[in-house]
Amino acid sequence: MSEEVDMILEESETGMQKAISHLNQQLSKVRAGRANPSMLDTVKVDYYGAPTPLSQVANVSTLDSRTLTVQPWEKALLDEITKAIINANLGLNPQNNGELIIISVPVLTEDRRKDLVKKAKSEGEHAKVGVRTQRKEANDMVKGLKDEGFGEDAIKDAELEVQNLTNKYISKIDELVSNKETDIMKV
Repeated sequence: MSEEVDMILEESETGMQKAISHLNQQLSKVRAGRANPSMLDTVKVDYYGAPTPLSQVANVSTLDSRTLTVQPWEKALLDEITKAIINANLGLNPQNNGELIIISVPVLTEDRRKDLVKKAKSEGEHAKVGVRTQRKEANDMVKGLKDEGFGEDAIKDAELEVQNLTNKYISKIDELVSNKETDIMKV
């Protein structure tokens, strides 16, 4: 294969890897019933007038599989953090004991688990769209090589390489979503 085709494949693969890492990030937000500090990654606390990620003003840890604790670095932030967690709309009810914030993660109902599986599958579909977009862009660039004197066979081979790359990333996405689904449905 030529350098041009290698560059196209490399660029396409980079875009597909971005779709996978975005999917991983989105799936980590879909909680599976167990307490996980990453559940609070999206929480922003009003810290002296600036919205600041919770992890930058407090230590978030798990006490057990159903309980999160948030230990602020400044006690004055306890109320702000409690308010931020409630406003983040995560379905969590933080309890402030004057020293730290304790969050009991509720057990998921069967209906809620099914909704979370749907959300995980939806995120998987978004990732697949991203991968397919990369495939289309790569194939368009490969077709553009025809004007540069590439033969039909070389173009067909390059398109096959792009499709193989796409298939590889689509199956990774299916595997990630399937693992998350298993994780969510585990009682």
